[in-house]
Amino acid sequence: MAVNASALRFDVLEVLRERELLSDCTNEQGLASELARRDCSPVTVYCGFDPTADSLHLGNLLGIIVLSWFARAGHRVIGLCGGATGLVGDPSGKSAERPMLDVETLNHNTACIGNQLNQLMKQGNVGGEVEILNNLEWFERMTFLDFLRNVGKYARVGAMMSKDSVKSRMVAGEDDKGSGMSFTEFSYQLLQGYDFMHLYRSKDCRIQIGGSDQWGNITAGTDLIRRLCSQDDPAGPKEEEGEAEDLSLAYGITFPLLVGSDGKKFGKSEGGAIWLDGNKLSPYHMYQHLLRTPDSDVVKFLKMLTFLDMSEVAAIEASMDPSHPSHAGPNEAQRVLAAEVTKFVHGQEGLDQALKITKGLFESQKKINGPPSLDAFEALALSGNAPSAQVARSEVVGFPTVDLLVKVGLQPSKSAVRRMIKGGAIRVNNRLVKEEAEVVGEEEAVDGRFLLLAAGKKNKMIVELT
Repeated sequence: MAVNASALRFDVLEVLRERELLSDCTNEQGLASELARRDCSPVTVYCGFDPTADSLHLGNLLGIIVLSWFARAGHRVIGLCGGATGLVGDPSGKSAERPMLDVETLNHNTACIGNQLNQLMKQGNVGGEVEILNNLEWFERMTFLDFLRNVGKYARVGAMMSKDSVKSRMVAGEDDKGSGMSFTEFSYQLLQGYDFMHLYRSKDCRIQIGGSDQWGNITAGTDLIRRLCSQDDPAGPKEEEGEAEDLSLAYGITFPLLVGSDGKKFGKSEGGAIWLDGNKLSPYHMYQHLLRTPDSDVVKFLKMLTFLDMSEVAAIEASMDPSHPSHAGPNEAQRVLAAEVTKFVHGQEGLDQALKITKGLFESQKKINGPPSLDAFEALALSGNAPSAQVARSEVVGFPTVDLLVKVGLQPSKSAVRRMIKGGAIRVNNRLVKEEAEVVGEEEAVDGRFLLLAAGKKNKMIVELT
C-alpha cells in the first residue's frame, strides 16, 4: 500500500465536518486526541462494500470520497469487499431479507468492485492505490464452532437486539405481514464486527467508516475490539506525560446517506440505480442525473461529492443569486457538480463524451431548419433518446415517407401517418412533410446514410441507409 508516512497534510476530521460528511463518531474527542498523540503519524482506515451487484452506485461514492479524504491527508486506506458477508446479506435499512446470491456471482461481483475501487481511488489523486481486501480470505478458513468460541462468546444478545436494524425488523415481524429476522441476518453484525477486529490485529486498522445506516454494525466492531483486543494490550491506549486521555482502541465514523431535501435517495433515478460502471450507465446519463439536482441540494452535494475548495463552493453558492455580478444563469452550479462528479468517476474522456452528447442533443432539439449534424445523430444514438433502424437504401430513396415511417415502426399504420402529416407533425431531417405523396430524396441523407424521422416532438428515430 503506497502511502507517504510523513507528517499528515491536514486535519481530516475538520474537513469531514466542514463538508457535511461527518454524521456520528465514536469518541470523536478521543479520536482527535489519538491523531495528535501519535505525533500526526498516519492511521489506517477502512470502508466495506458489499458485492450485491457487479458495480458500485452513486450512493457508494460517498464512502470512496471519505476514504479519499483520509488518503489525501496522508493516512492509509483499505477498501474491503464483502465476499463472505455478501453470502449473508446486510439487514441494515431493509424491510425484508435480501435474496441470496450464488458463490460464482458473488466472486464475479467482488472482482468487479475491487477493480472499480482501485480505479476510483486513482481518479481521486490520492498518491497510491487503495489496498483491496476480501473478507472471504479469513472467513473461509473459519468453522462455525471456531466463530462461536472465538467471537460469539464475547457478543451480548441484549446489545445485538438493541441495534436499530434489528429492532425495526422485529417490530415488523410482530404482525402477520412482517417476516421478522432470520438468525443469518441477525448474525451479520458479528461478521462485520469481526472484520474490524481482524483488520485491527493484522493491519493496525483503527478506524472504520460507513454510511449512517451502518452505525450498529460499526459499533459492534468497536465493542468486539474492546472486549477481545484489550487482552492483547491490557494497558490499553497509553497516556502521555501523565495526562489522562479518553482514548479508544478503535473508532467508528459514519457519514450521511446521499438523500435529497425531499428525503429520497439521490443515488437512484426512476430508471434504477445510478451505476458507476460506464457499461451499465453511460457517463452522459450520470451527467444528466446530476444536472437535474434541485437548487435546494446542489450546494450540499458540491461539498459532499466533489473535492472543490470550500471557498470555491461558497463562490458558486453566492453566484446562484440572479442579482450577483458573477451569476452565469440558471443551473450553473448543477453544471459544475455534474462535471466534477462525472470526471471523478469516468475521467476526462467520459466527461468529454457526456458534454458532446449533451451539446448534440441540444442542437437536435432546437434546430428546426436544415438537417441535423453528424454530432447530433451521434448524440441521439448514444443517449438512447432515439431508437435506430437499418434499412436498405433501395427500399427508402424514391419511396413515400408514409411507407418509411410504417416500415421502421415509428407509426402503426399509413393512415396514422397521414393524420399526423395533416397535423404538421411529421418531419424528415427537420424538413416538414406537407403532402402524403412526398418521397425521400437521395440528397436528404446526412453523410449519405443518415435520416432523422420525427412523428411529433418526442417520437424520433434514426434510420441508417445500407
